[in-house]
Parts: sequence; structure tokens; C-alpha cells
Amino acid sequence: MMQVEVVKSKIHRVTVTEANLNYIGSITIDEDLMDAANIIANERVYIVNNNNGERFDTYAIKGERGSGVICLNGAAARKVQKGDIIIIMSYASMPFDEAKQFKPAVIFPDTATNRLVK
Repeated sequence: MMQVEVVKSKIHRVTVTEANLNYIGSITIDEDLMDAANIIANERVYIVNNNNGERFDTYAIKGERGSGVICLNGAAARKVQKGDIIIIMSYASMPFDEAKQFKPAVIFPDTATNRLVK
């Protein structure tokens, strides 16, 4: 059976709050945002930096709930600067027919605070 890869989750336009070169790696994301976008700890995520065009992947780790933290860690810290606007996405593989009906979790947090808009 044919499988296709589709967008599963998307956090659209959040602001980088920190870049920590001396951390092992990954992206720290406010747990509220992870929950809302259906992203789990250690899941592979793709990052698009709207400020400089960089595209790269890493894995998600939980940040303090309600903090608005978006921190790129390790080598990924070289691809962003504090204040950059990024998009965070994850993908899932599924059968073609299922993929045609699938609806991704897409959230649009407040870019100034990285918090969910009520």
C-alpha cells in the first residue's frame, strides 16, 4: 500500500526567545504550544526561519508550560537569532486514502508572546 507524508502539526510564526549553543541539541517549546499542536517530546520537527530562510530539522523537548519559550539548542542555535520568527512543523506517514482526509493540527500563537490566542 502506498504511503505519503503529510503535515501533521504546525506552530505558525513564533518568536525565538533564546538560542543556546552549549546545549546537547533540539528545540525547547512551551508545553502548551506542543499540546495544542499535537507535538510530543522527542518528535522530529522541521524549522523554517522566516528571517533568514534557514530550514532544518531537530527534535522537540518540553519547555515550561505557559512560558512562551522557543529555544533552539546546540548546533541549531547557529541557524537562528533571538527575535527571529520561525514556523515549526512535523509530518506523519499514512496510507494515501487516509492522508486525503487527514486534518493537521495548526495553531497561530500570538507572535509577541508565543502564547495561544484565546
